[in-house]
Amino acid sequence: MAALAIGSCADNSSTVPQFSGERSFQYLKRQVEFGPRVPGTESWRECRKYYYEYFRNLDLAIDSQAFEFTDPYSGRSIPLVNVVARIEGVDAQKPGILLMAHYDTRPRTDFPSNPDLANLPIAGANDGASGVAVLMELANLLRQTKPPRNIDLVLVDGEDWGEQGDNDYYLLGSKEFATRGIRNKYQFAIVIDMVGDSDQQIYREFFSQSYHSDLNDMIWNTAKELKVMTFIDSTVHMVLDDHVSLATSGVPAVDVIDFDYPYWHTDSDLVSNCSSLSLENVGKVLTHICYHPDLWPKKK
Repeated sequence: MAALAIGSCADNSSTVPQFSGERSFQYLKRQVEFGPRVPGTESWRECRKYYYEYFRNLDLAIDSQAFEFTDPYSGRSIPLVNVVARIEGVDAQKPGILLMAHYDTRPRTDFPSNPDLANLPIAGANDGASGVAVLMELANLLRQTKPPRNIDLVLVDGEDWGEQGDNDYYLLGSKEFATRGIRNKYQFAIVIDMVGDSDQQIYREFFSQSYHSDLNDMIWNTAKELKVMTFIDSTVHMVLDDHVSLATSGVPAVDVIDFDYPYWHTDSDLVSNCSSLSLENVGKVLTHICYHPDLWPKKK
């Protein structure tokens, strides 16, 4: 495994494994090949089996958090499952970090290119698969080169269920995860969402900047040090995302999201509109942070 020596770290060696955007992009493509990962569908089940197999092949500890949700639109009970892969660090006694992405896809197309496609589920290449693809490649690196602290990789379900404006029916998986004893477990959390856009522009998200600017500083300063120029150091969008569930439950959390994605919630959220380089940009920054706890903000 190739490694890159960058900076110093009081808790770990100076080598940081090298994130592969190409390998991560293959994970993105494979997820999309299953079809829309709408909760309760066969493609959703089969893709989750793929995650389990992948993490088991890395000999990672895996936890499933299964729960039910009553759909307000149909009255049906919808099964939802969060997937947690745990990597033990060199110092397992100190608080580690949480990295999260959602794997479900939008069950309806809000902005169809053709009226016949209205309300059909989307492929979710960027909105879902991209964040998971980054975490899958990170799992590969973290398994081969042990990080200084524990790291939990969490793939949450039901992030994108609600109809437009029905905010209570989004973030279902992260809300459930937040009820399961996470306070004081993690030093901080980073949510990654929609990070595969081939025209990547990642700004600081408003809620993240308002409540946990120190975490944002760590991320954007790291991107600057690594010369990842697609992290743009200004605040633009206010996004309701899984970081809100975590932050309101006592875990400092921020959202890394490229919300300037023209294919958001459309039938054109496809592999062809994503880029391996974009995945690598984000993966490179997160990898550096994982191996350098000296950069982490102190717990308040």
